[in-house]
Amino acid sequence: MSDLFWPGADRAGDLLSGSALLTAMVAVEQAWLDVLGEAPGVDLTSLVGPDDLSHLAVGAEAGGNPVIELVAMLRARCGSQWVHRGLTSQDVLDTALMLCMRDVVTRLSGELKAQVDVLVEHAAAHRKTVMAGRTLTQHAVPITFGLKAAGWLNGVLDARDAVDALRLPVQIGGAAGTLSAVTELAGGPEAAVALAHDAADRLGLKWAPPWHTNRRPVTAIGDALVTCTDTWGRVATDVATLSRPEIGELAEGTGGASSTMPHKHNPVLSVLVRRAALTTPPLTATLHIAAALAADERPDGAWHTEWAPLRDLGRRAVVAGAQTTALLAGLRVDTERMAATARGAWAQLTAEHEAIHQFVPESAHGHPLGAADLIVDEVLGRARQEQP
Repeated sequence: MSDLFWPGADRAGDLLSGSALLTAMVAVEQAWLDVLGEAPGVDLTSLVGPDDLSHLAVGAEAGGNPVIELVAMLRARCGSQWVHRGLTSQDVLDTALMLCMRDVVTRLSGELKAQVDVLVEHAAAHRKTVMAGRTLTQHAVPITFGLKAAGWLNGVLDARDAVDALRLPVQIGGAAGTLSAVTELAGGPEAAVALAHDAADRLGLKWAPPWHTNRRPVTAIGDALVTCTDTWGRVATDVATLSRPEIGELAEGTGGASSTMPHKHNPVLSVLVRRAALTTPPLTATLHIAAALAADERPDGAWHTEWAPLRDLGRRAVVAGAQTTALLAGLRVDTERMAATARGAWAQLTAEHEAIHQFVPESAHGHPLGAADLIVDEVLGRARQEQP
């Protein structure tokens, strides 16, 4: 899906597009129709498609969501009034969004695994590559590039854990979360709950009690995606900083050009990843604000607020994830420049070490890198233990 406002958007493909949401909504209606068992052989998936998007989008305004118009369309085209019977619009749209987010999670899991693999290599290969450590933009103490890569790696592992911990639930509650209509259709409360469980299984989602106004499933997604973009933003910021000509210790494999300056080798991937890191936290904040204002048994406006931020979060996270993977895979490490900078600033970099030695003369005087190597081992051990 192209987007001139968001360079690189095509990396997310059709994820969370209008077509993807439509497909997911129809999948929910199909699963529920099959569970009810009152319209055997009816295939809803072939009845609507991309050509219907414009009509559904325009019609969504009248009811406040696209499900109402979709249900009318499906019933008219298949000839069965059992479509959607017992559900409410929020059931269908919430569940469809969980299906869409499952595809996002699958993509992110792949990107995070690829990033772990590359960073394990960098951390291991450069555990002895000395460079200047910097704090508050100034030289601090000596570190190794392996330690910096291990720090990136630890963040990526945290992000992967956050994504892996997501539990995407089905939403089936009926008008006010009681399954009242389904109870009548199924012949009793136990049968109604069993139907909802069956629908969850058919869709490959987790079962959960109705969460119409308990929006933790949505905010959890936002939190996990921002954990990812925070992590990638840190990597991108380091690369952008260390690729400045006056530092020159890192460089992107294929930097971007300038429209007017032929000498430029812009860290474009880093710039675009930082863009995502800067814009996704407010989107997640919107999800939390909406969750806090989800009133009564079904929200009035707060629910509607979630859809666009979820779309943008999912797509931007996937784009940033793919860009970070490409950034790390092509990263150029100038070990000679790192060594030269460290040598030139060695007196400054070891000032703390010398001060400690004077204060405690019997201290280990030969370890200006401290426990950097052991820290790298710890992170590498975590990565290797947790790799699937």
